[in-house]
Order: sequence, then structure tokens, then C-alpha cells
Amino acid sequence: MTTEDKAGHEGGTFLGFPLEGFGLFTSLLLTAASGFFTFFLVTALSIFTLLFWNQLGHHNVNYADTYLYCGLPAAVVVWTIALLVFGRLWILARIHAK
Repeated sequence: MTTEDKAGHEGGTFLGFPLEGFGLFTSLLLTAASGFFTFFLVTALSIFTLLFWNQLGHHNVNYADTYLYCGLPAAVVVWTIALLVFGRLWILARIHAK
């Protein structure tokens, strides 16, 4: 039994994006894009946080640590979750296509 939303997408949507029908390339591209977006967002936020920490607390923490200890772990977590989600959607689309 499949659900069909107002736009005619089988399987429903999430924030306007269809949840079925992704190809392999699209799934990998969405996985990479979500990880890179997370890396740059978390790194930028942690740099500004460290800026305030260093200025207000008179500390001397290296800003390069934000890449290694904040941005990279967040990106790896998002890449793992996104690969599982988009990989599952791709496998389900391949199974339902047959």
C-alpha cells in the first residue's frame, strides 16, 4: 500500500522533496552535499564561538582546532546518517521498480 500526496508523489514528501525515486548518483550527491554543508556550517559557528571564548576569557586556543574537533566529526556523522537514509531510499526504489 502506497501513500500519494497532493503533488502526486508516491511515498510522500519531506519539506517538499519526494522520498522515492532517487537514483544512485542523486543519492550520493545529496549525501555529499549534506555532509559538506554541515562541515562548513559547524566550522563557521565553532570559529565564531572560539573567537568569543578567546576574547572574553583571554584564552589562546588555535582556530585550526575547530576544523578537526568540530567540523570533521559533525560531517562524518551526517555523512553516515545521510548515506544510510539515501542508500535505503535508493534500495527501496530499486526493489519497488522491479
